[in-house]
Amino acid sequence: MGIFGRRNDTTATVATPAAGPDLGHLSGDWAIDPSHSRIGFAVRHAMVTNVRGEFTEYDGRLSLDGSDPSKSSAELVIKVASVDTNQAQRDEHLRTGDFFAAETYPEIRFRSTSAERIGEDTYRMTGELTIKDTTKPVVLDLDYTGHATDVYGAARVGFEGRTTVDRTEWGLTYNAALETGGVLIGEKVKLTFDISAVKAA
Repeated sequence: MGIFGRRNDTTATVATPAAGPDLGHLSGDWAIDPSHSRIGFAVRHAMVTNVRGEFTEYDGRLSLDGSDPSKSSAELVIKVASVDTNQAQRDEHLRTGDFFAAETYPEIRFRSTSAERIGEDTYRMTGELTIKDTTKPVVLDLDYTGHATDVYGAARVGFEGRTTVDRTEWGLTYNAALETGGVLIGEKVKLTFDISAVKAA
């Protein structure tokens, strides 16, 4: 994805990001390790602060092509009932029909449709996010944070990711008006991902 500039008002030039190091040795299938990963979110509350939470149960797979990131893909399945905002009453409300309707729609799903390298250690992944049987496109910005062999001999790779979505596009429309103006819950939700994945044997 290039940045277009103009030289002498007549000649268009294209600047592309550095290709970055060849990570071909990372190619293969990887399983996300929930015990060393985090899928979090933050949403504006009462117009003054952010409520933060996470999902603690999920299963994810990465298929990486280190030499050609455009051939990489990812899938993630999140258990809605595992939502945790460190406040039990709020978590129960989030599981009801006002929000996720966890009994009817127990899973949130993400499936990538394309991937690209946009900088030396930065990537962009486009995919489909399904919540409450509604599927919409999302774009994730990802930072490659490194790879290592852990003390048990397992190969690990790490990524940090982020995106912002409008919850109302997935039918999460519940809100309440404040006496001082504005609403109780913001529509924009910031999603963050800290991923540690283990290479499949």
